[in-house]
Amino acid sequence: MQELEDAALTLFLARGLDGVTIDDITQAAGVAKGTFYRYFEDKAALVDGLLEPVRRELLAGLETCGHALADAHNVEAMFDAYRAMAAVIASALLQYPGVVRLYLQECRGPAVGARAKVAELARLVARHAVDITQKAHTSGLLRPIRPAVSGLAVVGAVERLLLAVLSEEDIGNPLELPDALTTLVLDGLRLPPTEPRPGRRKLDGGPKRP
Repeated sequence: MQELEDAALTLFLARGLDGVTIDDITQAAGVAKGTFYRYFEDKAALVDGLLEPVRRELLAGLETCGHALADAHNVEAMFDAYRAMAAVIASALLQYPGVVRLYLQECRGPAVGARAKVAELARLVARHAVDITQKAHTSGLLRPIRPAVSGLAVVGAVERLLLAVLSEEDIGNPLELPDALTTLVLDGLRLPPTEPRPGRRKLDGGPKRP
């Protein structure tokens, strides 16, 4: 099975999911087509298997961050929660660079065929990102920007930076990215120190209704 997954990942990264057939995968792996179906129902099932360890780590990290933010009542605790999440993302990047790159390359394509599982993971990541941003808003730690806007903006920035790392673009030391990104994002989103922290507020950037 590992030979099939390795061959498939190499081909997917080079040609995209739509450009690779099961015949291509079995030929590259040097196995019979029947061997493929012994392990996978179809190409989508193989993609799902490739994504599983990354999905498990990312979602666990996002959930942990959400729990930490629910209990965060000061800026330091908020930074710690986001740094912990950034560390999980960095760990997934180091352990599964090929799979992370595949996700980044395919996550914005049509959610059909083998790409459906990639799109499903993208939706889960986005939902968790908005949820944890909502928790930080509820604690009065962030500016009154709608969580769906700020949460998805952060996801977009993180994904673009990860792709830059995997594409070997010149962005400096990748090991410095978690702290740098956390500081950049949260310095932009958190309430300034001189601004009072409201307990509850309208989250669309406008004034609260009387």
